[in-house]
Amino acid sequence: MVNRKRITVTNSNLVIARILLLLLFYIAYLTTSSASETKPGCRSECGGLTIPYPFGIEEGCYRDEWFALTCNSSFNPPRLFFSGSNVDISHISYTEVKVGNTIARQCYNSSGHEVGSIEFPEDGPFVFSTRNKFTSVGCDTVAVIQGWDFTSGCLSICANKEKITNGSCSGVGCCQTTIPKGLKTYSVGFTRLNNHNLSWNFTTCNYGFIVEEQAYNFSLRDLTDLDFLDRIQKTPVVLDWAVGKETCEEARRNSTSYACGKLTNCSNSDDGPGYRCNCIEGYEGNPYLPDGCHDTDECQDPSKNNCNGICHNLAGGFSCSCPKGKHGDGRKDGQGCIPDSKEVPWKKILLGTGFGLLFALVVSYWLYWVWRKRRLMNLREKFFKQNGGLLLQQQLSKHENIHETTKIFTADELKRATENFAEIHIIGRGGYGTVYKGILSDQRVVAIKKSKLVDESQIEQFINEVAILSQINHRNVVKLLGCCLETEVPLLVYEFIPNGTLFHHIHAKGYEGSLSWKTRLRIAVETAGALAYLHSAASVPIFHRDVKSTNILLDSNYTAKVSDFGASRLVPIDKTQITTLVQGTLGYLDPEYMQTSQLTDKSDVYSFGVVLVELLTGEMPLCFKRSQEARSLSIYFLSAMKNDQLFQIVEPRALEEGGRVEVLAVAEVAERCLRLKGEERPTMKEVASLLEGLLTKSSHPWVPLEHEEAKSLPLEPSYPGDYSLNSCLITTSLEAPR
Repeated sequence: MVNRKRITVTNSNLVIARILLLLLFYIAYLTTSSASETKPGCRSECGGLTIPYPFGIEEGCYRDEWFALTCNSSFNPPRLFFSGSNVDISHISYTEVKVGNTIARQCYNSSGHEVGSIEFPEDGPFVFSTRNKFTSVGCDTVAVIQGWDFTSGCLSICANKEKITNGSCSGVGCCQTTIPKGLKTYSVGFTRLNNHNLSWNFTTCNYGFIVEEQAYNFSLRDLTDLDFLDRIQKTPVVLDWAVGKETCEEARRNSTSYACGKLTNCSNSDDGPGYRCNCIEGYEGNPYLPDGCHDTDECQDPSKNNCNGICHNLAGGFSCSCPKGKHGDGRKDGQGCIPDSKEVPWKKILLGTGFGLLFALVVSYWLYWVWRKRRLMNLREKFFKQNGGLLLQQQLSKHENIHETTKIFTADELKRATENFAEIHIIGRGGYGTVYKGILSDQRVVAIKKSKLVDESQIEQFINEVAILSQINHRNVVKLLGCCLETEVPLLVYEFIPNGTLFHHIHAKGYEGSLSWKTRLRIAVETAGALAYLHSAASVPIFHRDVKSTNILLDSNYTAKVSDFGASRLVPIDKTQITTLVQGTLGYLDPEYMQTSQLTDKSDVYSFGVVLVELLTGEMPLCFKRSQEARSLSIYFLSAMKNDQLFQIVEPRALEEGGRVEVLAVAEVAERCLRLKGEERPTMKEVASLLEGLLTKSSHPWVPLEHEEAKSLPLEPSYPGDYSLNSCLITTSLEAPR
């Protein structure tokens, strides 16, 4: 009995010892796992957040000053910030950082607005992730977000609280829009529509902010809740980051600066300079530490292995085997483990298997060939229908004067022309797609417009543009060479216009005042002539609906080419106006069209008037650096005309070369185009005739041109400020909520 008791006690002690040993191993594993994220000897957490290298708090614990952090213990619990800033960090990992939000706000009883932004130096490693969205909360307002080379915005309208839907941010009380890759800093501005007369009784402020798309859910209380600012400031903004400014190849050559540790892969950042490190397949941990990547034990996680038998962990992977008495490859998706058989007819099995495999290969190849041929045919037919091929056929069949030069290109032709649509061939991005420069097999240089993945309404805009451009033959309208419908997204092929946009030559930094007065006047004449042709000389009248300086291209001789007919409308000959969804560009939109939704030829006249004022003044159509009353260029210009202050806002070179008389004559044409009532504006044909007369007199200076009013206006400019592309907001396309 004594011996038995001793044996029992001894066995119990062994069991307890084994359990304690396993617990120690587990604790050691957890400690090692946590420590492996931080540089050895450095503080690894702050307020419950683990700090992975290359980030660090103490000196010597971070890679460089961009990754230096501060742990502020005055909060409870402590909070983590970027060193030297008040940017609060709520999450940090090897690929992204989440920080607290900042908000731009404008309240109706205030004449100014607050601009909220998170700024990172241009040479820093942090950019705003495209998983964020720019969001505006408010009523009767246009919120505009501007980066270094990017401007966008959205429109929010709400006449009463009953029309507002919780959880919906589609233009009633709340609107959202995407941000581009590589955005490092931004600012926000607001423009009111109806002086907030419809919403004053239930909301008095507008808000604009960037926020992680899935983190914000709009509700009606956001328009009235006084705690809204505090709540939104706690919602996260996602920042992506990369290391250095070099590519992977450049960093490897300079081994002293290469950030990736052992057992890692390197990938170049796709939204800015620098690169990122990742552990190779089968390994996990911190890829930025020299030995940060360690083997993943797939056998401990059933989701990481597919073993049906016994799992064996290997360096960088795993293997499966069958237990004694069974055979097979041990995998669920393979033969698995099946019981052994004492007598297996191996010869018959091998012979039958061989013939079966041969027959299966022959049949499979034939079936694959038939399936692949049918699939290609079905895919081409699917893309043709998906891209509006049937609708295009209907559109083209209605019009007899289709150019014989319009060609249907194959996808292979356009891939070869653009080196498979490489990034280096991108020459522009617009509201409906990306434009590439390409060289066809006959050495013609072309511009290829690749539409975005679109919904049905955007397909109609694409087909609309093809149908319209196929009917136009005018030297000042960009020429459509053909299209391609057999790809996933539709493609348009245009003649290549090499000298950029009129907007660029007026407003881009370093180009201010680069166009002579005679060139400006000629561009205005050519543009007016093209629009007059569209309105009155085309077989079916065409309203462009988006006339602006970015849609006027210049060739090598600075000849104007009107482009981008994605928003244009064909107008029945027996009609002078049509009712449409309001669409166009802020700063250029006809106010009468915005109020009534009635599109007429005078809507294009108004937009052309704004372009004419741009040519005269060199000012942006919308500028938040100007006073509230002068933000709209058209209002600013009309006020100057009314108060005899025209020459104070005209660009100096235009005034010097054109002279007061000619400048005033062009300004009077612009003033007539910008009248609020469409019936009081001239037609584009009349505008073109007036400007052609001025150009003729400008080319023959012996022809007298007198205007008494010009003699009394002051010459010296008095309006302060430099309103180049870097100072004022660029206008952005607008579509009212559906």
